[in-house]
Amino acid sequence: MQPPTYEPWSPERAVEIIALHADREGALLPILHALQHAFGHVPDAAVPLLAGALNLSRADVHGVVSFYHDYRRAPASGKVLKLCQAEACQARGVGQVTKEVEAALGSKIGGPSADGRVTFEAVYCLGLCASGPAAMLDGRLIGRISPDRVAELVREARA
Repeated sequence: MQPPTYEPWSPERAVEIIALHADREGALLPILHALQHAFGHVPDAAVPLLAGALNLSRADVHGVVSFYHDYRRAPASGKVLKLCQAEACQARGVGQVTKEVEAALGSKIGGPSADGRVTFEAVYCLGLCASGPAAMLDGRLIGRISPDRVAELVREARA
């Protein structure tokens, strides 16, 4: 599984994406998702374009981007591995799984692996509460991540 490829930043393309969703009710979140899907992150240069199109302040847009963990302000390094840290997964042992993944990747949760091939992020609910601890690798959900399965998960993330 190859990491997704993204378009290079282009203000013209960002304006197109914004225009596609601007008439929707509650357009900010869908536009942010679309921008991230296109560019791999929400570029700082997109904030004033989005604010102007939706008649919001730049602070409002920035506040939403910085509040939600799913939006990136810089491109991810390689594949993206998300590990649920919510209460249900905590009760099912994600704390130990997190330590094992950090050791295997050579980095703490919230950053790139030591080799730069994997971005390791915390997420707070993937909707797999009954199958936790849960992970997501480049958009694919994976349940029942045990310390025994960490090596397999990290190997797949680095592939």
